[in-house]
Amino acid sequence: MTVTTAPRVATDVIVSIDGVSVTFRSKRTSTNALGEVNLAVRQGEFVSIVGPSGCGKSTLLKVVAGLVRPTTGAVRLRGETVAGPRRDIGYVFQRAALLDWRTAEGNILLQGEMRGMDPGQARRRCAELIEMTGLSGFEGAMPHELSGGMQQRVSLCRALLHEPDVLLMDEPFGALDALTRERMNVELHRVCRETGVTVLLVTHSVAEAVYLGHRVLAMGPRPGTVIEELPVDLPAERDYAASLAAPAFQKTSQRVRELLGSPLGGD
Repeated sequence: MTVTTAPRVATDVIVSIDGVSVTFRSKRTSTNALGEVNLAVRQGEFVSIVGPSGCGKSTLLKVVAGLVRPTTGAVRLRGETVAGPRRDIGYVFQRAALLDWRTAEGNILLQGEMRGMDPGQARRRCAELIEMTGLSGFEGAMPHELSGGMQQRVSLCRALLHEPDVLLMDEPFGALDALTRERMNVELHRVCRETGVTVLLVTHSVAEAVYLGHRVLAMGPRPGTVIEELPVDLPAERDYAASLAAPAFQKTSQRVRELLGSPLGGD
């Protein structure tokens, strides 16, 4: 049986980014943060975004989330123009940003409180996510009692509590050590497979981008635009070690490094 690497329904577009650019203006200066970007993301797809620092990757996520207004163009979610913060989007930042005075469970449930979810439904969903992410037994732990990786798991659970259509992740594992980051990559891949959530991930890790993504988008220097789109020819269900050793992984990673000007990218 042939295993496909992307959703089968190519026309089921959930996020449309059409001619989006962003220019930040002040009284004295004007900064072109993001060049024109066009992108269609399908339901259940995992899209990794890489590029040099300052090229507008994070700005692009904020535009999709409705936190920054585009200077030109528009973002549409299921055909509806994004004009402000959305209830159907989840966001995971580089740092977990947990409240020190709330337990792991309390931090996850904060999402439900802010969104007015039914308390019983929120607690049931919270319990499912805690079990799914391997946090069982740490529901009552305070943030300082959790490792960095566990704190990010709590942050992931919080972002998924309201079952968003789209999950935006901005360098979520950048502050973790290498081994913990690898474990979180495996954990994230499994969770995304189980939930079917659509993901846009910004990362500086080539291995992370290729291992997790159905596609990798490489952006150029500021004002950033997509300079190349690379499909990832790996099975939908991926073993970490086997994926990194696969010729398809090596080929795609090599090309991404070439585009980013890495000294490991070849001639």
